[in-house]
Amino acid sequence: MTRGVSRLTPLSLIVLLLLLNLSPPVSAATVRTGFAETQVASGLLSPTAMAFAPDGRLFVCQQGGQLRVIKNGMLLATPFVSLTVNASGERGLLGVAFDPGFASNHFVYDYYTATTPTIHNRVSRFTANGDVAVAGSERVILDLNPLSSANNHNGGAMHFGIDGKLYVAVGDNFTASNSQTLSNLLGKMLRLNADGTIPTNNPFFNQATGVNRAIWARGLRNPFTFSIHSVSGRMFINDVGNATFEEINEGGAGENFGWPNTEGPTNDSAFQTPRYSYRHGTGDFLGCAITGGAFYTGTPQQFPASYTGDYFFADYCGGWINQLDESAGLTVTKFASGLVRPVDLQEGPEGHLYYLARGSGSNTGVVYRISYSQNQAPTITQQPASRTVSLGQSATFTVVASGTAPLSYRWQRNGANITGATASSYTLASATTADNNAQFRCVVSNSAGTATSNIAVLTVSTNRLPVPTILTPVSGTLYTAGTTISYSGSATDPENGNLAASRFTWEVVFHHDTHTHPFIAPTSGVTSGSFVIPAVGEASSNVWYRIHLTVTDLAGASATTFRDIRPRTVLVTLSSTPAGARLTLDGQPVVAPFTFTGVVGMRRAIGTTSPLTIGGKNYVFKSWSDGGSLTHTITTPPSNTTFTADFRRGNH
Repeated sequence: MTRGVSRLTPLSLIVLLLLLNLSPPVSAATVRTGFAETQVASGLLSPTAMAFAPDGRLFVCQQGGQLRVIKNGMLLATPFVSLTVNASGERGLLGVAFDPGFASNHFVYDYYTATTPTIHNRVSRFTANGDVAVAGSERVILDLNPLSSANNHNGGAMHFGIDGKLYVAVGDNFTASNSQTLSNLLGKMLRLNADGTIPTNNPFFNQATGVNRAIWARGLRNPFTFSIHSVSGRMFINDVGNATFEEINEGGAGENFGWPNTEGPTNDSAFQTPRYSYRHGTGDFLGCAITGGAFYTGTPQQFPASYTGDYFFADYCGGWINQLDESAGLTVTKFASGLVRPVDLQEGPEGHLYYLARGSGSNTGVVYRISYSQNQAPTITQQPASRTVSLGQSATFTVVASGTAPLSYRWQRNGANITGATASSYTLASATTADNNAQFRCVVSNSAGTATSNIAVLTVSTNRLPVPTILTPVSGTLYTAGTTISYSGSATDPENGNLAASRFTWEVVFHHDTHTHPFIAPTSGVTSGSFVIPAVGEASSNVWYRIHLTVTDLAGASATTFRDIRPRTVLVTLSSTPAGARLTLDGQPVVAPFTFTGVVGMRRAIGTTSPLTIGGKNYVFKSWSDGGSLTHTITTPPSNTTFTADFRRGNH
């Protein structure tokens, strides 16, 4: 889920000294000429998904279990409902949908990770009473399969189709084999009646049994979002990829999208090739996680008519929104960039495009609206905020404006222009006592007019920042999957000496390549703790855990430090006798010999098929060198190791 933090070089100990109350808001995106972005609401904690109610209110899921309501442009203080969830990793409150008959029955559906009797994902229905759920109105619609210790690949998106059925996207729980079987609901698109019963015309109703008859399509890895065209009923499923591709798959009854047998475009007639896919990387048309998508129906028409029917999709790591135009032969163009961890994308009831940004660091989540604004004078959509800093600290003021591009910016201090301050943000590098009570504002202009922001006041405090120190784990610590990591710290304050545990907040973030996943949410009130490194889940070796410690002094000033712990890795080779056999690693096909870098202690599934053809000759499986069965789980050993599959000639 959480992605988009650039990879940093390992450091023994870095004190960031970031004042939490000075963190700038999530920065605005750069949108296509003729369009403008407006902030709708901020202050959302780890948001995951959003949906518009038929009456125009916007409901936003917070991973911790709170379903928030944005009404008349305001984030309401009281959540619609607060659920008890398991929010580790990518679990939590992950999806929301509204019954087609909401105007009369007031039914709201949530997808969340329940904690009892075992940890599993659940779809429940609640009854609305105004802006809150009726107490005790929860009705469980569907309990999915118990989850393994892997806390990623949960899916969670839900929408009602034009057929009145509830469609639910479910991840494979990081077990690739789940995606192809009809014996569980994982790695699938499900189709249910609104009351949770299963439609008898589901494609696998006569092949599957019990609740598995809800399966509508399979072969998905982690369909975090999908979109249904509100007029045609067409479905595009956004499947987060593994090593190479992100996919937009066109939904259809009984379809198989190929995971883990294939990723990206395929010519295998057994699987449906993606409608569109893009490779992993950095750039306008590259990314690592497709986390939002929406058809633009143009009902009502706000964008130019040429946009009607196009598909907009967002990438979490790339921080962009691109536009897919099928009328022009699957043409993809850049629409917006500079988004901070987008997690959802929706067409609003008035015809604008909305996106949900998860934010980063101490920045909270924000909902933005993108509207067409041709030939419009500037409008200030986000005013610069007053700041309080300590002596010597920097202070940044930011303004967000909409209007026809290009926009020009001119910052003023106490009414006078500041030389060189012509960007949307202005930073005073080092505050002095002479800067106390200085007033800053920005004049934004374009060819159609001018807008002047409110005044933001700078307060310079003589209070000095506290100093946090992480004592354990020590710098350079390496971990083995499945083991426990203990952490502890101390903090001193120049004015008040040693700080008590009540001033401490810890957070652990899991890094994978150039993006991140939440691992342990911010936890306050302790100077030490521990966590277990999972032995299942993300299997890449390009991973690490970052332990953050933030301390806040009695005057409210905060400082942060962090420490990285990295994995012990080894080389593992999958071999065969004779060479060239088709093997599988975590369900994905490889050809022996195949060598990969593994994290010590991680559990991996290796396997093969029997009989098979090697070099034009028929062979049957005899044994693995470790004594394991045809397909079995290994624990990545502490030293370089080869696992060999032995075959003998024959057909059976």
